[in-house]
This record gives sequence, C-alpha cells and structure tokens, in this order.
Amino acid sequence: MALRNIIRIDEELCDGCGECVPSCAEGALQIVDGKARLVSDVLCDGLGACLGECPTGALTVIQREAEDFDEAAVHAHGQAPPALAASAAGRPHPAGPASRPGCPSSAVRVIPLVEAGPRPSIGQGPAPAPGSRLQQWPVQLHLVPPTAPFFQGRHVLLAADCVPVAVVNFHAAFLDGRGLAIACPKLDQHLDLYVQKLAAMIDQAGILSLTVAIMEVPCCGGLVRLAEQAVAMAARPVPLRLVKIGIRGDILADSEA
Repeated sequence: MALRNIIRIDEELCDGCGECVPSCAEGALQIVDGKARLVSDVLCDGLGACLGECPTGALTVIQREAEDFDEAAVHAHGQAPPALAASAAGRPHPAGPASRPGCPSSAVRVIPLVEAGPRPSIGQGPAPAPGSRLQQWPVQLHLVPPTAPFFQGRHVLLAADCVPVAVVNFHAAFLDGRGLAIACPKLDQHLDLYVQKLAAMIDQAGILSLTVAIMEVPCCGGLVRLAEQAVAMAARPVPLRLVKIGIRGDILADSEA
C-alpha cells in the first residue's frame, strides 16, 4: 500500500441522498444502510469527480495509506449500473441524461457540432456563422472526467471562469475544435485535484496541447501555476500556451509558456 489521494465520507454529514453515486464512473460509491460507502480502495482513483455532487459536503479527498487504484478491478466490477459502466468506458449513457439517476450536471455528453465554416485560430475574430461551438458537457473542471471522449487526442482549453464573460466572441475565437474545462483558482476548492486531473488528461487522454486562458487580474495567475504543475507531473510532454485577457475582453498576451 502507498500514501495516495482517496475519498473520505463523513457519515455524520452524509444523508444518503445518493447524488454522489452516478458521478463515480468507477462505481466505487454505493449507498449502504442509508449512507454513502466506499466499496473498495482499489476502485477509487482519488480524482474527486464526486465532490461537486454532494449537497452536504460529506465528501472530501484525503491522503492515507491505501491500495493502488486498479483499472482491471474497475472493469471486473463492471456489473455496475448501466450509467456507471458507460461512463467508465468513456461513453455517454445511451439512454441519455434524463434516465440517469442523480444530478445531470455530471452526465458526460458529446454534443454534435454543425459546421459553420472554417475554424478560426485564437484571436482571429468571429466565425463565418454564429452559433455555439460547445461540443461537450460538463465543462467545470471538478466535474469533467479526465478521460472523457471529448478530451481524447484533442487540443484542450483551460479557461478561467470569467474569460467567457469578458470575451464577446469566446466560442468562435477560443472554443471551436477544443475540449474545454473551466475553473477559478481563487474560489474553487481542492486545487490539488485540478493538477492531477490535468496530468491525467495529458497522460491518459493523450491531449495534444493545453491552452490556459486567464484574465489580467492577479488571482488568475494561480490557474497558470496549476497547469504548469500538471505538465511537470505528466509523463509525456505537451505544449502549454498562455493567453491573457484584459477586463474589456482584448487579448493582452499570447505566448508559449
């Protein structure tokens, strides 16, 4: 056994609602005797995808001695409910989010994109035709599985929460053709999990590059540091790009980090 990140459940705070269960693609959580339980240490990857689903704050990630995460054991445990089995295989649940138990915010969905013309590069202005360029759900970094199909072999944009609000043509100039994760380094919790998720995107999802888009305000620099730590932690190298946005939505800097 080794010291590693793993889920801890506070039984006093847990009310047994079950919202956390479908958010764990590995099927590591179950409701037993009215409380959420960790089925087995080997099924928990410690990335904390379930944290954002708990309405009482009963779930935290701690470091303790635990058996290593075992992907083979996850597949052997695959007699899990269909939603969990589909998510573990990196596919959206075939019946759609409406039939999946728990909060739909964690249901992995690939959104078909109707092409509107050639894809612009960052900063090149609006697309030839308007429309959403979002091809996935969810988008918040705590909720996205790092091996989701919309990250596999893709360029990825990590954007501070304020960037889509500040940039009027965000979809056309930044999002088109890229997987997306949004985060706030000032207000979000468990930032160490962000580093692990980003590193997993690099090593397990095989992303092609990571672009970090931040605002000019000082607190946004924390997102760059998280990305740099993830790139340093990952086993394979990927290009890291930094785009800094002014509060009026203009691009102040665009460079390789």
